[in-house]
Amino acid sequence: MDREFVNGMRKAGRLAAKVLAETCKLAQVGATTNELDKFAHDFTLSNGGTNACLGYQGFPKSICTSPNEVICHGVPDDKKLKSGDVLNIDVTVKVGPYHGDTSQTIIVGSAKNDKSVCIVNAALGAMTAGIKVARPFGHTNDIGYATMTWLKKNYPEFHICQQIGGHGIGKIFHDKPFIPGVGTFGTGPILKPWTCITVEPVVWEDQGFESEDIKPLEGHDKCNIKVFRAKGGLSAQFEHTLLITDSGYEILTELE
Repeated sequence: MDREFVNGMRKAGRLAAKVLAETCKLAQVGATTNELDKFAHDFTLSNGGTNACLGYQGFPKSICTSPNEVICHGVPDDKKLKSGDVLNIDVTVKVGPYHGDTSQTIIVGSAKNDKSVCIVNAALGAMTAGIKVARPFGHTNDIGYATMTWLKKNYPEFHICQQIGGHGIGKIFHDKPFIPGVGTFGTGPILKPWTCITVEPVVWEDQGFESEDIKPLEGHDKCNIKVFRAKGGLSAQFEHTLLITDSGYEILTELE
């Protein structure tokens, strides 16, 4: 075990969790996602971290904010949040060279309908099911199998987006292996002890999706990240960074 790596990832995970929790508190009716972005940016810096998303492959903001039909990589803007918006907030920070990555989907205000509540609960349950099967020398597709089968049993009206999933993480933001949201048990790359991954299945009303280019950060030639939008339906996602230990896993982005 590389103690420097483990301790560094724990610090990054704790900070990411704090940034996410405090930012979610500000996601109220009438607030803008640009305001959330500025708060998260400043809070990260004031607590000894840096904002990993800002400038990453030309991305122009410090966090991702993905409302309603936006599946992922939503760019904060000046549009005001409305009651009933289903909003995913995705935070990645660096502490030293180490990354902590986490996200949460909330429903803004009090206008909660059955579908929005169900899709948020479905996304949280799917992620939790995937985390529970993570283990040393297990396979990446075991996680996808668990999220997929849990969702089919509990919320068959929704689907897992196959194209988007988790990843290895450490000194590199997005590293191998890919952690799928669907899979065949016992297949895929093996999870090595004392490495880190993210588990982050996207749950959606599967009606297809489209992508659009993001305007790059000033000074960058282009942005290599795209916004993904669902066609005619909602999506939701939760994410944790895990440390695979020699006997199981440790959630690094969970507040005590």
